[in-house]
Amino acid sequence: MPEHTWRARGTVAVAAVGALLAATACSPGSGPGGGGGDGDLSGVELKVAAKWTGVEQENFEEVLAAFEQETGASVAYESTGEDTGAYLGPKLEANEPPDVAILPQPGLVQEYADQDALVPLEGDAAAALEENYTDYWKELGSVDGEAYGILLKAAHKSIIWYRPDAFDEAGVEEPETWDDLTGETAATLSDAGITPFSMCGASGWTLTDWFENVYLSEAGPEKYDQLVAHEIPWTDDSVVQSLEVLAEVWGEEDLMAGGNDGAVQTDFPTCVTDVYGQDDAAMVFEADFVAASAEEAGATVGEDALAFPFPAVGEAQPVVVGGDIAVGMTENEGVQELLAFLASPEAQTTWAGLGGYLSANSGVSADAYADEFTQQLAQTILDAGDDVRYDLSDQVPSQFGATEGKGMWSILQDFLRDPADPEATAEDLEAAASES
Repeated sequence: MPEHTWRARGTVAVAAVGALLAATACSPGSGPGGGGGDGDLSGVELKVAAKWTGVEQENFEEVLAAFEQETGASVAYESTGEDTGAYLGPKLEANEPPDVAILPQPGLVQEYADQDALVPLEGDAAAALEENYTDYWKELGSVDGEAYGILLKAAHKSIIWYRPDAFDEAGVEEPETWDDLTGETAATLSDAGITPFSMCGASGWTLTDWFENVYLSEAGPEKYDQLVAHEIPWTDDSVVQSLEVLAEVWGEEDLMAGGNDGAVQTDFPTCVTDVYGQDDAAMVFEADFVAASAEEAGATVGEDALAFPFPAVGEAQPVVVGGDIAVGMTENEGVQELLAFLASPEAQTTWAGLGGYLSANSGVSADAYADEFTQQLAQTILDAGDDVRYDLSDQVPSQFGATEGKGMWSILQDFLRDPADPEATAEDLEAAASES
């Protein structure tokens, strides 16, 4: 993967709604994602549920508005809140699921498919998935070879954000390798009296992101997939080695704001505020959505809030992606047409122009995005090709990978408190994985 130096420019919408709607227009029956033609769903009412609120919801509703204009259907949006499972559970029990749900974890696709709560992609929806996504993304939304879901919105999770004034003061530059990060950048910052990292350890999911990036870069995509499927145990040497790598930062009190105790007690987005609002540290690791929290803390993205790719631990820089998967939960008229539309480059180009969005759709070009920084992030996903991987903790059963106080979150928090015994931590991870 080619090296990138990023200068984040912020995510500001620059396209008018009329132009966006025009960009999504397709002739009747013109192919996958065409929506089925003008007015052919007149009178049809659909409900879509997702976790998005605020600007994210508004932008998604712009995409839905284009579908409504094209087809004549009426689409109502409902927010699930952060706990999608807690929202969907009662809906399924009452036999009143939304027509389309946006799931934040591939593991939920498996769980709901096992409950016969999902409807497989058919017709134009299946064709749109086949045409616009690589095999990896197609498999991500499939269960036992049956395609159910479409990765609709991605998050780039291989980014380290920093304060350029702190780097300038210490005389350091953006590192390209893990050894550069720990042996040069972090050490020099510390010697200059600047704490290198603000950690977000109270939010356990951020620690899984640390592990995933180290593991993907050091062990490689094949091992990564084997660990996701639990085809190799968490006691495998590759896991222990990655924990040892993490301990090069997590085991050094002086490298983290507040030391180990402070690292475990700081949540996201407080960790971002500690860098950009309080100047307590020079760097914070997390996804592209750090930009919003940095701006809320008073930073200007692209000027005093910059980012560089997660450094290579092995041969290549890792590209880990999270995101949200659209699935059909009813067989009502218009559901497959809506899914086909959501899978289309036209629909996702609309959202790309609005900002705050990344796509894994091969038909969405990098220049579709409203700002230079997001264009560069999108290009890294395209450049990574078959080596890009989805967030590991979101692919395993949720009680192991995505539950507060349990599984990976809790075990990695314990390791952050005291990273002295990587082998014991690997054993704890294996025990938790085997129970899930």
